[in-house]
Amino acid sequence: MRILAFETSAKAGSAALWQDGKLLGESYQNTGLTHSQTLLSMAESLIASCGFTPQDITAAAVAAGPGSFTGVRIGVAAAKGFAWGLEIPCCGVSTLEAMAEGMGIYDGYVLPVMDARRSQVYNAVFKAEKGVLSRICEDRAISLADLCQELKSLDAPVYLVGDGSILTYNTLKEQLPSLILPPEHRMHQRAAGVAMVAERMLQRGEACDAAALTPNYLRLSQAERERLEKEAEC
Repeated sequence: MRILAFETSAKAGSAALWQDGKLLGESYQNTGLTHSQTLLSMAESLIASCGFTPQDITAAAVAAGPGSFTGVRIGVAAAKGFAWGLEIPCCGVSTLEAMAEGMGIYDGYVLPVMDARRSQVYNAVFKAEKGVLSRICEDRAISLADLCQELKSLDAPVYLVGDGSILTYNTLKEQLPSLILPPEHRMHQRAAGVAMVAERMLQRGEACDAAALTPNYLRLSQAERERLEKEAEC
């Protein structure tokens, strides 16, 4: 099983090539260029540098949300187009689950957080026991105040991961001394985590259909919210 994975849910973008439990290569860029400028060229170079052609890829995977509306759309479109052309499976992976897996925590809690604006973060909570993650809650958008109240009951170190880590740490560190801020090189979303989750999905026989894959934004865009507010005023 050889998986090409895409991650474009935040400012950093990456592509990874994964085969039978092993990361063959990963290309990562966090330069401020748009994903539409960098993603496909990174993927093409990665495949070639690993000694393969697109026809050698047996599955595609993508972080399907939550995250930046534009970023997620670009990643999903790239993965669907790649998979359709080769008629291979295409797995839509939770951005937050991929972040937690990629962090590689052995014991404790893993707290993926992405800045969702409006004093909220996109978040899920996972518990790591001997390197195996179990999900504590579903993906959600939650205020930092409500998240703080939930985390007070946890009885082990809480490892942050994601582009919302610094915001969350600076806001909650006085109330939650168990929070651990990741180093910069492990903080951001990576395509390798997407590939790890996708491999397990395929091994379990889950449906990974490019035609059925849609982004999971968790909440409406600003434009959609404004439209609904105007309609409610009429």
